[in-house]
Amino acid sequence: MAKLLSCVLGPRLYRVYRYRGPGPAPRGAAGVREEPSWDSYYQPRSLEKHADSVLALASVLWSVSCYASPLAFVYLYRKGLLTLSRVVPLSHCAATVVLLLAGVACLRGIGRWTNPQYVQFISVLEDSHRLGTPEVKRKLANYNFDFRSWPVDFRWDAAPSRWDARGAPLLRLPPRPRGAARSLLGALRKLPCQLASFVLAHTLGRRMLYPGSVYLLQKALMPVLLQGQARLVEECHGERAKLLACDGNEIDTMFMDRRGGPEPQGKKLVICCEGNAGFYEVGCLSTPLDAGYSVLGWNHPGFAGSTGVPLPQSEANAMDVVMQYALHRLGFAPRDIIIYAWSIGGFTATWAAMSYPEVGALVLDASFDDLVPLALKVLPRSWRDLVTLTVRQYLNLNNGEQLCRYQGPVLLVRRTKDEIITTTVPEDIASNRGNDLLLKLLQHRYPRIMADEGVRVVREWLEAATPAEEGAVLQRCAVDEGWCLSVLSSFAEDRDPPFPWSVGEDMSAEGRRQLALFLARKHLQNFEASHCAPLPPQAFRLPWRL
Repeated sequence: MAKLLSCVLGPRLYRVYRYRGPGPAPRGAAGVREEPSWDSYYQPRSLEKHADSVLALASVLWSVSCYASPLAFVYLYRKGLLTLSRVVPLSHCAATVVLLLAGVACLRGIGRWTNPQYVQFISVLEDSHRLGTPEVKRKLANYNFDFRSWPVDFRWDAAPSRWDARGAPLLRLPPRPRGAARSLLGALRKLPCQLASFVLAHTLGRRMLYPGSVYLLQKALMPVLLQGQARLVEECHGERAKLLACDGNEIDTMFMDRRGGPEPQGKKLVICCEGNAGFYEVGCLSTPLDAGYSVLGWNHPGFAGSTGVPLPQSEANAMDVVMQYALHRLGFAPRDIIIYAWSIGGFTATWAAMSYPEVGALVLDASFDDLVPLALKVLPRSWRDLVTLTVRQYLNLNNGEQLCRYQGPVLLVRRTKDEIITTTVPEDIASNRGNDLLLKLLQHRYPRIMADEGVRVVREWLEAATPAEEGAVLQRCAVDEGWCLSVLSSFAEDRDPPFPWSVGEDMSAEGRRQLALFLARKHLQNFEASHCAPLPPQAFRLPWRL
């Protein structure tokens, strides 16, 4: 009966992976090799299959009803159906539906109980929770199932913490208003706007910002995600792990270890930060993986196997435990870690670079400097003040500010046909927010070089619509790369100063223009593609170092 109860309450099993580890395939309880059962998706029995379909349909209908509940409430109120005499029968109907679904779940459990493959899986899962030995965890890694039941592999407090007594990585909060705004009257006057901002951020705003966290989208993508995960495990020997962040969120990760391979870049770890609808199963992780690096991918809170809600603080907490896992469990030195981000993943990437300044390099692909201009582009102009307040208060993805607090090598990849992070039309490369990210970085690191002449010539180069126009700017300024390199090297060789540098303060305008263009070209790489086109492995390179 205990095993039957475990089958009723157990997670959904999706796949039994093909065995790819060293040595022969593992043996079952009867001592028989299990090679035939390691070659396909899990095949549920008829009873389990039909019961699963009913429960999946109920889950989708519940999700749809949650999104439609405000409209349904208004409709029922206008029809006079929210009176006590009408509500009580509805509650009875709801209780009946819950009992019926519980019965369906029991039937599903019986179907699982009669399936030897599921019984074997549930035994391995129970052993992993009870014993937690490496051997049992290796057996569990051969199954793909509902990640909520996966045991925790690493905790945020398993290593020495760099944070305060509360244990939470802190984000920089927006400044509080002064004077009359801090008085009681000022607070009451701002209360309606604050409430509207809170509601906008936690309903429409969060879902627009991170559409990958929407349950219905994840449900539609489930077959693709399962296939992508199978490829990472079976072909790339990926190791899945659950990390527990300091806020209680569970973060789904996948690690591909190339340190034992023939390629030297395998000794470097690339931590991938996905976009707002990206998952490590099908995201930018494939670019450094195909380039031969060791790779660690993770899913945002609320995406696929990760729990929680994708807001800036929970994003930072998730990135923190991923970094701790890479350093203290996987054993990579900070200088051997490269943080690679695509699109909105630039927020967690710049946060990690700011918080772990020893990391080796930072690569930002199709990222932006600030969320406010992009939010104003897609929402009505009449909402301008409300949108600005909402972003600054609850969704403040200030990539540019965080990037300037990192001292290491940086490479920005700009999509020349980017339709997402431009504020006008996709063809207008001058409005690409990657331009502003580059300018903020250069102005912080080289303020004397990026004086009026430097900013003007870099902007002119960034706004060039074709390679021919770019070449014309370079030819007019006659950039001598050897001279630029010697100037920078001679400034840094005997001081090794932190940024910002004072180089360029006693230099002619022509010299500053040359250095500004030289530095811009070293920190920015153009890629002829739209926002969502995958970056090919041959286009992935490490940032320039002086």
